[in-house]
Amino acid sequence: MREAIESGAQTVERLHVVQGQQKPNSRLQELVDLCRKRGIAVRFEPGAALDRLAGRAHHQGVVAVIGGYGYAELEDVIAKLPEKALLLLLDGVQDVHNLGALIRTACAAGAAAVIIPERRAAGLTPAVVQAASGALAHLPVVQVGNLVRTMERLKEESFWTIGLDERAEKFYDQVDYRGRAAIVAGGEEKGLHELTRKNCDFLVSIPAPGKISTLNVSVATGIVLFEAAKQRR
Repeated sequence: MREAIESGAQTVERLHVVQGQQKPNSRLQELVDLCRKRGIAVRFEPGAALDRLAGRAHHQGVVAVIGGYGYAELEDVIAKLPEKALLLLLDGVQDVHNLGALIRTACAAGAAAVIIPERRAAGLTPAVVQAASGALAHLPVVQVGNLVRTMERLKEESFWTIGLDERAEKFYDQVDYRGRAAIVAGGEEKGLHELTRKNCDFLVSIPAPGKISTLNVSVATGIVLFEAAKQRR
């Protein structure tokens, strides 16, 4: 919540604080003071009112009413990319919690942006924003009409595309991620679409010697993102 207020990535309309918190703890007081400094309304209301605002989410006595995150434009993101940028492309991730976790992990690993398709994929819903836990205040998300064309556009900008595929013979730690790298992860059920798969420069897998051979997409992608981060360190 603090990231959203400070970064301005979202429009924070008002802050609701549960009654009885007129003398809140120091962290909550900092939020209240920050909102008042930014001209954001602060309202003290009964707990039932905050419960209705938060829905199923656990609000800990404070709820911010915010506008949605907007998507970044691909060309705007490309224009601002550093020389050795790391990107994450998601090919049909549909679970909102997976998408939120992937955005958060990409942000932590130092990615410059996350790119998702418009169709047959989760978008930036409130549940995704919550699961991302503040990462959207720091990491742009681009929504594109055609992921394969976007991959081709990135190749024009000297990106290597590395797709995650459990059938690949090359392991994830046998690829050089130190230049411009775009990691491409597939959806929960079928992985990468065939055309996406064919357009990757490399396909990599994660060895799983245990009795379960596949990993959740957010876990698998996190492993590869932090291999890239390790090589870049």
